[in-house]
Formats: sequence, structure tokens, C-alpha cells
Amino acid sequence: MANEWIDDTAALEARLGKPPSAMHLKVIDHLDTTALQWLAASPLMFACFGSASGIDISLAGGEPGFISATDSSRMRVPKRFLDDPSLGIKGQRFGSLCLIPAIGESLRINGRVAAVDQEAIEVSVEECYVHCAKALIRSNFWGASPSAAVPSDPVDFLSASQFVALASMDAEGRADVSPKGDPAGTMVRLSDTEVCFADRPGNRRADSFRNILTQPRVAAAVLIPGSARIALIHGEAQITKDVHLLGSFAVHDKIPLLATRSEYPNIVLIESPALDRARLWPASRGDHTVDPAATLVAHVRLNRERGLMATLVRTAVSFPSLMQKGLDRDYKANLY
Repeated sequence: MANEWIDDTAALEARLGKPPSAMHLKVIDHLDTTALQWLAASPLMFACFGSASGIDISLAGGEPGFISATDSSRMRVPKRFLDDPSLGIKGQRFGSLCLIPAIGESLRINGRVAAVDQEAIEVSVEECYVHCAKALIRSNFWGASPSAAVPSDPVDFLSASQFVALASMDAEGRADVSPKGDPAGTMVRLSDTEVCFADRPGNRRADSFRNILTQPRVAAAVLIPGSARIALIHGEAQITKDVHLLGSFAVHDKIPLLATRSEYPNIVLIESPALDRARLWPASRGDHTVDPAATLVAHVRLNRERGLMATLVRTAVSFPSLMQKGLDRDYKANLY
């Protein structure tokens, strides 16, 4: 039925609400000291590349710090650490998600491929911000143990999956990677003709939804935490509020507001050398000093937006310890 679909921004916001204006204050347009610390501690990046011909996603992984910055406006991703370095072409839009073991929050860095040489892909940074921990908490991402005993059949693998990194782009080509997580059995629904996954509460930016409304091509990397095997999915997506589908994604009697559906997607299972090199499990926090709450506070302070609202928000979040308490309350009360 036609009313099962979300096909414009008004319908999306009627369902989810408008993004809080203060939310955009956490976004900066460069790599500050806290972002550089994050990159130095991160062994894994989900990286997407978008152009007029479509969007694709790959994993990059290695020892923490394998991603470097040439300055505050550019970072370099060595080709040898990417599962598919051929995706990086000068001029393409770029989106990424950087993880640190045992930390629920992730760092999202978006921009454009500024240069490509024999050794690395260089990215000009346009957006940098911290994403909330809900997807990794729901998937128990850091609670997994190393395991090679995962399904080799795509249907069984997707049914057992717990985490999705969804790559999308808007009408202008700006790319983004969004994390999604759920317990096994409630992350992905796969039939003969379509693949679906639910949207749970997050940071309320709804980037991927807004992108899909204007440009439906998506790519996704689907994981079972603990394993280096992944599923790569490519297709065109739609947003649905179909009550029967949403009901099948219920967790703790909580039903999601929306789901993403892709008909006749291309699904391929691969072993990811990047994920294997990253050695994420068992998760250990390590000896770094990365503090997600402090990073959020630093980014709000560095955001260039001015005005009364911006001033009030900066004052309200000026203490990392209070920010962390607020995050913890939100994760507990609004996980689903």
C-alpha cells in the first residue's frame, strides 16, 4: 500500500520528529586534537566512496594509528590496509566510521578524496563528529569472542548478524556511513526478493534516511562480531513504516518506527583481511586516553555556529563528566 512508504522529508519528520538544532553543534569541519587522538587509537575504519555511478563500502584495518593526518584538514588511508583500495578515486565523496575497541561511540569523518598515489588515499575533511554508542551496545559488539564458526550461507549469515555499517549519499553526492546494531535474529530480515533492517533510536540526524529520499542507492557491510567474515550488500533502498514488518523487529516489546528495505540486492560474503588485521576481539580498551564525552565537548566548543542557542548549549555541555552522565542516562533509557 502506498501509505506504507516514507517518500519525502515531511513524512520522515512526521514519523521521527525534526533533528534538534543543537545536535549540529557537535560537528566540526576539521581534525582537532581529540579527533587525531581517536585516529591514533583506532584499528578499524568503515570507508565508503560515492560518485554519480553509485556508492560502495570497504573496511580498512590494522594496528591502531594506521590512519594518519597530514594536517587538520586532511587524512591519509594507506591502500594496503583497505580490503578494496580500487574504490578510492580522486574527486569521489568519502564517508567513514572509526571504531576503538571497548568504546561504544564511534568517530564519523566525511569529505572528499583529494588525492590518490601509489601508497594511500588522501581525504579532504569536511565533517568530523562523534556518533552515539547505541548501535554497538545493542549489538554487544565489544562483548564478542573471536570465532570462525559462522555461517557460510548468506541467509544464515544475515540472520545471525548483529551489526550493519550502512553507506548512503545525498543528491549532491555527499557520503555517509551510519552504524546500526541489534541482537542476532533482529538485525536483518532476508527473503527471496528483499533485505530489510530496522532503525532504532540514535543521534536523530537520520542522515541515511534523508539520503535515501533523494538518492536510493546504498551499500552495507554486515558483521557478526567476533568473526572476520562479512556480508557486502548493494542495492536501492526505500523507507517503510509497514506495521507487519516493523513488528517482526520488536526487541523487549519495543517496535522501531521505520525500516529500510532493499529489493533484489546483491549480496556477497567475503573474508575481510582488514577486520582480521584489526584484531578487535576480545576487546581491550588499551592504554590510550580517548574520552568520547571530552571529544564531544571539544567539538561543541570548536563548532563555528554563533547565537544564543549555541552559547546555551556550550555552557550546558562544558563539563565532560556531566556530558558522560547524560550519555549514560540516554543509553539506558532510550536504547530501543
